[in-house]
Amino acid sequence: MARNIITGIDVGTYHVKVVIADAREKNDKGLPKVIGAGMSDSHGLRHGYVTNVEDVAQSIRRALSIAEEKAGVKVKKAFVGVGGIGLSGIAVTSSIMTSRADAEITSIDLAKLHEQCEKDIPRSGIVNRRIIYSIPLQYSIDGVVSLGNPEGLSGNKIELSTLFITCLDHHVADLIQAVNEAGVQVEDVMAAPVVAGFVTLSKAQKIAGCVLANIGAETVSIAVFENNIPTSLEVFPIGSTDITNDIALGLKVPLEEAEQIKVGAITGSSYPRKKLEEIISARVSDMFELIEAHLKKIGRNGLLPAGIVITGGGSGMHSIEDMARLALRLPSRIGSINETSGGSGNKTSFKDGTWAVAYGLCIWGQHTDEGTEIDGSGRILKSAWKAGVRWVKQFLP
Repeated sequence: MARNIITGIDVGTYHVKVVIADAREKNDKGLPKVIGAGMSDSHGLRHGYVTNVEDVAQSIRRALSIAEEKAGVKVKKAFVGVGGIGLSGIAVTSSIMTSRADAEITSIDLAKLHEQCEKDIPRSGIVNRRIIYSIPLQYSIDGVVSLGNPEGLSGNKIELSTLFITCLDHHVADLIQAVNEAGVQVEDVMAAPVVAGFVTLSKAQKIAGCVLANIGAETVSIAVFENNIPTSLEVFPIGSTDITNDIALGLKVPLEEAEQIKVGAITGSSYPRKKLEEIISARVSDMFELIEAHLKKIGRNGLLPAGIVITGGGSGMHSIEDMARLALRLPSRIGSINETSGGSGNKTSFKDGTWAVAYGLCIWGQHTDEGTEIDGSGRILKSAWKAGVRWVKQFLP
């Protein structure tokens, strides 16, 4: 496969999505042009984590074959999104004294400070977990906030707040194994809620402050952005499948019909409209209550000017924008990509946010020349500190 061909694989509980992009060609937003996309039903997953490696591998193979046929290339390497209830973010603040006599802050000090942040992670927040990535949030020098990289500045005490994105160790290992068994080498992994922001959020939104909510089949994952970087991340064990189940029980219809009713594909007077709205509203309200509780926990409830952007399969539900606006008291909209895939075969347009993670992984892959590496055994190697200080350029307009 050509060096400029980048592949993103989003392994979800309901669907596996694969996007193949060509870094040599750009779309009207200056991002890699999509040349192929494929989707298949998922098997062997529960709440976003792998329960049967071979079933997941088979699902990945099916989605890959569709994307490869459209793109006219054979995928050998890919960037993979990590999601599910095992994913979490934890913020840690640590400080050290600078080492030089003249109090100049050096790269050695910054590396030492990052190591101290990692040591200060509470044991309950790291046991049985891997650090996928660490994101420097804010530096302070002698109690004064420092904007940007403080290397070369002077001060006696330097403090750093860091967001550590972690995932349960065996969840990551199983996902990597499934991708490998599908015949693809994993180049890098990243939290799905974070990479989705590359293609659904503008730079202005990420600077002002917003929450990106991905409503999947069995999970709702959120990433809060401020000052152009993710500042918080969380995953909740509730999803659009719960709404389907509620509709099936409430209206006494088969699951397949309940799914069609949920997305508005079936309309008519064969079921009570008011009761349907009450069923959907009750479950969606549960989702937004969890999001509101998290925003309150980090002190950002009602304080994100760019509001909430909703992606994922659940974003297609009727009136979900209005429900989010009322529940969170924030502006709301549905995330979109507005990209076209194709290549040598028929072109296919995908505008909704269900493709955000897979395409965002392609964007991520274009900018990870010195990022996290994964060895052949499927174990993630610790990210170098230099990977952390490159985060400003990672978050694109």
